[in-house]
Amino acid sequence: MIKFRKWFVLVGFVALVCTAFCDAPVVSNVRASQRSGATLVDIFYDVADGDGDRLEVSVVIKDGGVTVPSTHFSGSVGANMTPGSGKRIVWDAGADYKGKFSESMVVSITADDGNSDAPSGMVRIPGGTNSGNDPDYGTYSLTVNTFYMDATEVAKAQWDVVYSWAVVNGYSFDHAGLGKASSHPVHTVSWYDCVKWCNARSEKEGRSPCYTVSGSVYRAGQSSPTCNFSANGYRLPTNDEWEHAARGGLSGKRFPWGDTITHSQANYYSSSSYSYDISSMRGYHPSYDEGGCPYTSPAGAFAANGYGLYDMVGNVWEWCNDASGSSRFIRGGSWLYYAPYQRCGLEYWSYPDYANSGIGFRAACR
Repeated sequence: MIKFRKWFVLVGFVALVCTAFCDAPVVSNVRASQRSGATLVDIFYDVADGDGDRLEVSVVIKDGGVTVPSTHFSGSVGANMTPGSGKRIVWDAGADYKGKFSESMVVSITADDGNSDAPSGMVRIPGGTNSGNDPDYGTYSLTVNTFYMDATEVAKAQWDVVYSWAVVNGYSFDHAGLGKASSHPVHTVSWYDCVKWCNARSEKEGRSPCYTVSGSVYRAGQSSPTCNFSANGYRLPTNDEWEHAARGGLSGKRFPWGDTITHSQANYYSSSSYSYDISSMRGYHPSYDEGGCPYTSPAGAFAANGYGLYDMVGNVWEWCNDASGSSRFIRGGSWLYYAPYQRCGLEYWSYPDYANSGIGFRAACR
């Protein structure tokens, strides 16, 4: 029980609320104090999240069990908050509860990573606008709706499960998909292969397929299907969704974590030709340049970005939904490309029927 009497507000007890699902955020060490001579209340808390996701933090104020209509909060509250200790929220009680006095007020802090409803293996990517000044590409602005995205590139083992189901359920592919190991990303898959695989994954899980041709589910051949973004099935991310997700909540940075790159952060081909490539080892990644090409690494081998996504740059290029003329966008670079190709802002493209050991994908859904 915390008791203090300053002006007309008294916060009598500070409660802790945290969600209960696996790897959920955990809020702790909640405390509050009213500023002397003011009607502002400082609310402090710590929050941890096993996945390191960005969080939605909310506050509820109750007086004797009745919720106080309170909206005047600032600080570490709202969407896109990072886990950490010593977080502070400022409540303007004078604006929300003017002229009131109480000895039975309760403050509740709730943190949600949005992943309780995420499909298996996916994380929630918060919608909104990411804008800034990229050091190489200048001013940019990306606005997307909230969506879900595979935390890792689709691994060969995951590809095989869906592919095996698909080929006995009316699907045909140009490539069966390859992978250095079951835990490594699938590669040598064309854009056509990937969108059909997304449809098959949707049908296998009882979701509505996104891709259709003349109103029918796209299962065979090489077509330019229509994508229904309102369907709850799987699809490739749009070009803007991919970049928004890759930046991981950071603005104006060259890579998902900052402006320099090393082999400790991604699987790529290092060269001294670029000032922002500061890896101590040059050439292919020294931990994975064995056993013959391709020199991919296991999906998720490096640290996640701010949204809980792994390998958004390096390892394999990733197909996007959007077209650039007769080609389709690929993003993120790969194990055999130099540092400039790993930048978040780089747009590259390839013909939709093309497939090689440097191109894979990850799926998205609403």
